[in-house]
Amino acid sequence: MEFLKPKKKNTGGTSTQKYVDVEEMRDGIVVLKSGALRAILLVSSVNFDLKSGQEQEAIVAQYQAFLNSLDFPVQIVIQSRRYNIGPYMEQLEAQGRQQENELLRFQIEEYKTFIKNLSEVSNIMSKFFYVIVPFSPSEDKEGGFFAKLGGIFSPKQALRSKGELFDTYKSQLLQRVAHVNQALSATGVRVTQLNTEEAIELLYNSYNPSLYTTIDMKNVDNIELS
Repeated sequence: MEFLKPKKKNTGGTSTQKYVDVEEMRDGIVVLKSGALRAILLVSSVNFDLKSGQEQEAIVAQYQAFLNSLDFPVQIVIQSRRYNIGPYMEQLEAQGRQQENELLRFQIEEYKTFIKNLSEVSNIMSKFFYVIVPFSPSEDKEGGFFAKLGGIFSPKQALRSKGELFDTYKSQLLQRVAHVNQALSATGVRVTQLNTEEAIELLYNSYNPSLYTTIDMKNVDNIELS
């Protein structure tokens, strides 16, 4: 179980934790202060313009089917972050020094110049797509009347006092996650649920945008041109 707040209270003033809706993290699930649960799905993208007309129609039809199949709300979040090409340039510099072929070394230098000039005239951005799947204790269809009543009036206390109650709500949330995963995968994208560490990193970066405005371009082997 992970908490998104310091162990010691800030006695110098009102803590910013007061304004954060997140109470804790459990097994990759975001638990809000209201007692509601959230699962965060990272979704890949497709180059729609490079698809044929028939493929584009199929993607649109599958996405429409996904929207029509939902009986619960979802939130789609797009996060843009500028690439920091410093580590990438350093790796190219190291490869150039190790290259014994004069022609290849010259081509690496030309490529470095091209990348540097490109980054100076335009911002190289990376986009991340997320789908937030919710579940509220008041939506519990399996619990009894008093369990639902407790979930409505004091959902946070109910989750804390009964660990099995969280497992029940988590199970129902994961059913929704599986449905979203299957429906979106039919459009040709890849879907994966963030674990606890990844979800905390995403939330921390989102609440500290001035500190994390860029993302390092490190792994050259995984760069895809689309």
